[in-house]
Amino acid sequence: MRFWDSSALMPLLIREAETDRRKAQLRDDPRMTVWWACRLECSSALNRLRRDGGLDEDSLARALGALETLADSWHEVQPTSELRDRAMRLLRVHPLRAADSAQLAAALIATSENPSLLPLLTADDRLREAARKEGFAVD
Repeated sequence: MRFWDSSALMPLLIREAETDRRKAQLRDDPRMTVWWACRLECSSALNRLRRDGGLDEDSLARALGALETLADSWHEVQPTSELRDRAMRLLRVHPLRAADSAQLAAALIATSENPSLLPLLTADDRLREAARKEGFAVD
C-alpha cells in the first residue's frame, strides 16, 4: 500500500511525463490511500486544465471517469479534528500550503505515526521534502 497525494494521481488521469511510472506503481501495488479531499483537488486541476485549453471535453470526461474508478477502490483518510491539528503542526515546521499539510497529516494518520510503514508518492517538491523529514520514503 502507498499513500498517493493528488499530484501523484494526476498522471493516472491524464498523459504526463510521469504517467508510465505511476501506472507501473499502481500495477505493482493497487492498494491506494489518499486524503479525503484528493478527489476534489484532482477534479479542480482537471477542470482548470479544461478552462485553460489543455483538455477538451472528451478528455475531461475520460479523466473524471478514471478518477471515479480509482476512488471506488482507494482508502480515504477522513477530515477530523485530529487531522486538522496535525496539519497545523506541520504548517509550523514545514513550508507547506494548507492542502499539502492536510495530505501529509493524513499520511501520518494512515500510518499511526509510523511513516516507515507507508511510502508516500508525490510530485510536489515541498511536500516531498517535508514528508522525508517526517520519516516517509518518498517517490
